[in-house]
Amino acid sequence: MPGPFSEVSVMKTKYEDIVRGQYVGKSENPVLMNDLLAMACGEQTAPSSESGEKILLLAIDIQQDFMDNGALGVPGAIEDVRRLTRFIYDNIEKITDIAVSLDTHDPFQIFHPCWWVDAKGDNPPPFTAITAGDVAAGKWRATQKPVKSREYVENLEKTGKVLVIWPYHCLLGTTGCALENQFANMAYFHSALRKSPAIKVIKGQDPLSEMYGVIKPEYSADEYVNTEFLKRLERFDRIIIAGEAKSHCVLSSVAQICGHFEDRPEVTGRIVILEDCMSSIPGFEEATEEAFSGLKKRYGVDLVKSEGLKLG
Repeated sequence: MPGPFSEVSVMKTKYEDIVRGQYVGKSENPVLMNDLLAMACGEQTAPSSESGEKILLLAIDIQQDFMDNGALGVPGAIEDVRRLTRFIYDNIEKITDIAVSLDTHDPFQIFHPCWWVDAKGDNPPPFTAITAGDVAAGKWRATQKPVKSREYVENLEKTGKVLVIWPYHCLLGTTGCALENQFANMAYFHSALRKSPAIKVIKGQDPLSEMYGVIKPEYSADEYVNTEFLKRLERFDRIIIAGEAKSHCVLSSVAQICGHFEDRPEVTGRIVILEDCMSSIPGFEEATEEAFSGLKKRYGVDLVKSEGLKLG
């Protein structure tokens, strides 16, 4: 006699019951989470703990403020979410775990306008680059922690990077910081269906540092590294990555993970990137493509279309 879970199960819940495509990127969500989770718990699908192959989907910063019409909108993000949620649904009995990163900020952080003023007391507009030379010359003055701010910009430049001022985004407690609604529907449906709590990675809260990647800031005096998450990553047989923005948070995350495991090709070779489920901030496309090509060549990470990747 078969057990409670069939070898090949067919879910009663349809994709359209979980995700309303026309609502991706919008603030309203017609799907009630209590109803959705009840549907998930009513399915006869094997829990993740019974899966032989452990497959992680790492969804980076799929938040309202990064949707096309968000505070730091990434053109193409809405379509990315539609493709990603379809991919999760089509492979929901193979994906064992979903990890989500959440960019989480306060207005007073070193990359936001109100941290800096010029000689007239005006804040820099978004996308302004602030160099160590600018600070030394008095072109821009930090309104908070001036000594540490100067040191940050100087040390950042030593790594070949420059401070960029971003629009206020992903402010803690605002709707912009929340997971995109329809993606959240799918992520939590998976969690209840597979009896697999979603893994949350909160990043970007240090006022004195940028943190694009999920592993570590662009620069920090205390050299913080999220070693706990790295230890979790190496337990998976496959690591599938998608999210926003391809040019910054996704790229930095992949580079940081690969850099940590650079002497372990058996780990970096498990990484698969869904290239049609992420988009770049305009102006960074060419450099981003070159960077991903370099990661593929050096570490063996795979870049694939979501529709062509069938997990088995």
